[in-house]
Amino acid sequence: MRVKKQRRHRKSVRFYTACFGFRQPFKILCDGTFVHHLIANNIKPADNALSTILTGAPVKLFTTRCVLAELKRLGSSYYQALEAAHQLITARCDHEKSRSADACITEIIGQNNPEHFFVASQDTDLRKKFHEVPGVPVIFALRNSLFLEPPSSFQRQFVKTSEQERMHMTEREYKMLQKTRSADEEANDSSSEKEAVVDQKIGMQDLAKPQTARKGMDVKDKVQFKRKKAKGPNPLSCKKKKSCEKPSVVLEKVKKDGENSVRSRRKRKRSRGGKKLAEKDG
Repeated sequence: MRVKKQRRHRKSVRFYTACFGFRQPFKILCDGTFVHHLIANNIKPADNALSTILTGAPVKLFTTRCVLAELKRLGSSYYQALEAAHQLITARCDHEKSRSADACITEIIGQNNPEHFFVASQDTDLRKKFHEVPGVPVIFALRNSLFLEPPSSFQRQFVKTSEQERMHMTEREYKMLQKTRSADEEANDSSSEKEAVVDQKIGMQDLAKPQTARKGMDVKDKVQFKRKKAKGPNPLSCKKKKSCEKPSVVLEKVKKDGENSVRSRRKRKRSRGGKKLAEKDG
């Protein structure tokens, strides 16, 4: 049951923060009945108990001078509640004469709760009244536990209608759009007229030019393709040429080699040892 309660409170806090702009630290406006209930049921400290309801966010507790005056009028039975209420921050209410707590709080909240107050009260009539005001979360207590009321059907419907209105243009926005469109059309008309005048001037200049210039212009307007010329081989990828000697030089070398061989044959002499061996054998 406690987990369901926490989920419900978390959803309510998200609703008010997303749709009505509530921000931390949350401000809680307490009346005398709520302060008296906290003291009678020994719910201390009050700021920690209220912080646990609002997803652990920091809170600031407020009251009004009219609430303090009402607690003072109730007598000694509400003396402790009066002392506890004096420790809270007093919200500004511009009342020359003290009013009832309900009237004072409803005037501070107004029609749209500009200060983003959470209202903590035990008065059922006051709580029902704030169900019909957009953006007013209500806190109440039952014995030792505190509760945050879920958003009313009126508040949910108010959020839906406001979102639909944002999606559509207002009359003022529609008029501004028409003005901008008319201004754009006028600008386009003037620019088209200027372009037409410029085109006429260019046409007259073309007629005034001689035929040779026209032919030159016609040739230049055509697409011209450059022919790729044959290029030589890459010198880095080619092998080096072998040095070839002249044939005459080669023949001379061959002749010289032949003559040297003939001379060597002619100069060769037989050894005498062979003859001596032949004579001995004979």
